[in-house]
Amino acid sequence: MSESVVLGRGATAPYLRVKQYLKDELSRARWLPGELMPSEAELVAQFGVSRMTVNRALRELSAEGFVERVQGVGTFAAHLHRVSSTLTIRDLHDEIEARGHRHHAEVHVKREERAPAALAAQLGLDAGAPVFHTLIVHFDNGDPLQCEDRYVNPAAVPDYLDVDFTRTTPTQHLLAVAPLWQAQYTIQAALPTAQEARLLGIAPADPCLVVVRRTVDRGVPVTLVRLVHPGARYQIEGQFSP
Repeated sequence: MSESVVLGRGATAPYLRVKQYLKDELSRARWLPGELMPSEAELVAQFGVSRMTVNRALRELSAEGFVERVQGVGTFAAHLHRVSSTLTIRDLHDEIEARGHRHHAEVHVKREERAPAALAAQLGLDAGAPVFHTLIVHFDNGDPLQCEDRYVNPAAVPDYLDVDFTRTTPTQHLLAVAPLWQAQYTIQAALPTAQEARLLGIAPADPCLVVVRRTVDRGVPVTLVRLVHPGARYQIEGQFSP
């Protein structure tokens, strides 16, 4: 946890000025994920502070997931899925195993389809263009916990359909090959479709938690996914730190 140090009335510790400047510029996408950021020497000259001050600012930003530091090379802007203060996308497999439970998945759809106009627009494709589609049910100790209906832009992840999703989840694969920088999502309480109710083993009138998420990697849409969870079996947990 970062310590806010205030020096006198209205004066902020120098390292916090450097840190806040870099956070603000990262939020404006001045440096894209993986892009080299200013060196310690450049920041020392820009702010007129000591190297120790700059090092502390960078060290805290690294601990919070905003930047990645490579010794002897420099400081790089981190990918969004590592920035917990903005958004953390956790893999369901990891969540289940963290509880000491067993995860397994059943793949019901895994194929290339033609994208209708509305879907194509979401993925930056022409209507009728090829799109990858998977429909997977994830289980927690044998109980259906999530119905994952996902469409993927082939240009962003050309090997998507080659992956064995009974061994690796789509989230694991996508975060490895197309780390995201932008995400748009909605969360709502809703009823499942007839197909979702059947796959999850619930009644059509049972309320569900539905998450719809679209992700983008460096301006290229990657995936659009609908995640449906039985309301009685799932809850959202997380933490936020400014």
